[in-house]
Order: sequence, then structure tokens, then C-alpha cells
Amino acid sequence: MKRRSTLSALAVGALFALSACGGGGGSGSSSTAAGGVPLVSDGKLTVCSDIPYEPFEFVENGKNVGFDMDLAQATADDLGVELNVITTAFEAIQSGSALDTAQCDIALSGMSITDDRKTKMDFSAPYLKDNLGLMATKDSGIKGIADVKGKKVGVQQATTGEKYAQDNGAIPVQFEDSGLMTQAIQTGQVDSVIGNISIISTAVASDDKLTFVEEYDTGEVLGAGVKKGNKPMLDAFAKTMDRLYKDGSYDKSVDKWFGDVADAARIPEADRGADNG
Repeated sequence: MKRRSTLSALAVGALFALSACGGGGGSGSSSTAAGGVPLVSDGKLTVCSDIPYEPFEFVENGKNVGFDMDLAQATADDLGVELNVITTAFEAIQSGSALDTAQCDIALSGMSITDDRKTKMDFSAPYLKDNLGLMATKDSGIKGIADVKGKKVGVQQATTGEKYAQDNGAIPVQFEDSGLMTQAIQTGQVDSVIGNISIISTAVASDDKLTFVEEYDTGEVLGAGVKKGNKPMLDAFAKTMDRLYKDGSYDKSVDKWFGDVADAARIPEADRGADNG
């Protein structure tokens, strides 16, 4: 995937206000926004996100930007509150602990919806498709998944990419975030990486020593997570997504951040707002 230039991003930037860098988490005392939506911090929508995870969330010119940040800002705007983004380790997000301990109201972090995660939090309807893929150095000789059996493969810890590597006989080498994972293949710590196509396509587009080997149709979809039983927050997010779908902002944001894989990533019109099952 080829990231758009800074000038192109600015041209589309009018769609959404860029979110300010977040401070600390909520105190645990709850307040409410418009429509009675509970908030962990008065006057703020507090979002947990694993930064950096480009193009979903990363820092550019001192601001949190990316696809998830567009959705977060739009939700905060619809609630009439300020956006507060907290950088949170993905393990704390996917385990539900960040939500359960009132660190945030909602998690937006390029998170795949899985049956296991559904036992720990409630999910929105899917807002993006994101299959897995294999990235390798061009001189590695890796042509497919069979070539990494018994070999070390870079993965982001606690992700579906890690499990896919294990299931296919590879030896996962864990990295805390996608930035470190990309650095590892660029510096020769590993010869290949398994991760979501949106992430590894970005790395391939920025480094001509890397190649996108193949995609795996895992049927992964991404969603926002909230604490179990927090239906008001889920309903608020769903209302915002419905607006973004209808006014075209969703499609423009997908095009902006996902470039060459935008059509593969976007939720088809017939499935928008559909239950994740």
C-alpha cells in the first residue's frame, strides 16, 4: 500500500479534525455526554489506542492521526465532547483490562473481532476488513507460507498474526508494536513478518528491499471495543458510523489512509452496520 503524501492528507484533512495527543486515563468516576452516554472523564471521550500502528494511529507533526483517529474524532464531535487519546499497550486493550479498569470509554486500535475477545468486551459492527499477509526481504528467497516453517517470523505480540505464524509452523518473534516489527525486518533481525495487510503494505511501499509475498483470506474484520454491557457507547459509535457511511466521509477516509488496498479494506455497502455475528 502506498501512503498518500502529506499534502494529499492535508487536502482530505478537512473531513475530520485531527485529534490532540491524549493525557492520562479517567479517574474511574463516571460522567455522561449527550444522550446519557457514560464517560470515564467529564467532558471527554477517552479512547485507548496502541500507538504507533500506522495507518490506523500514529503521531504526525505532534498530533495523533490515522484511520482510527478519524473515527474517534467524529464520535467525540457527535457526542459534543473533547477527544482524549491514551496510548495503551495492545495486550491491555485486547484483554479488556483497559476498559474494565475505566482507563477509557472505547478502544479503537485496528483490533480484529475474535470469539475470544468477544468474551472480554462488546464489539461494534465491523468497520474495516483486514486480512493477514506475509512480508519478506527480497533476498530471503521466501515465496510463500511453506518457506517460513521452522523459521523465525516477526509478529506483533498478542495479535492474530502471531497465532497464524504458530499455526503454520513458524517460530514467532514478538514485538511490542508494528513500528518495532517493521524495524526488525529492515535491520535484519528477521527475514519475514506476518501481519495485517494494511500495516505491512505500508512498510513495503516505503522500503524497496521488502516485498509483499502473499495475502491470506482469513476473513478478519476490525471493530471498536467497549466494556461489557456498555450499550450506550456502542449505540453512539454506531450512530456516528452511520453518519460517516451516508455522507461519504467513511469512504474518503478509507481511500486516504489505505491507498492501494482501500477497496479490499472497506466494508461493502450491503454490509455496513451489519452485526458482527
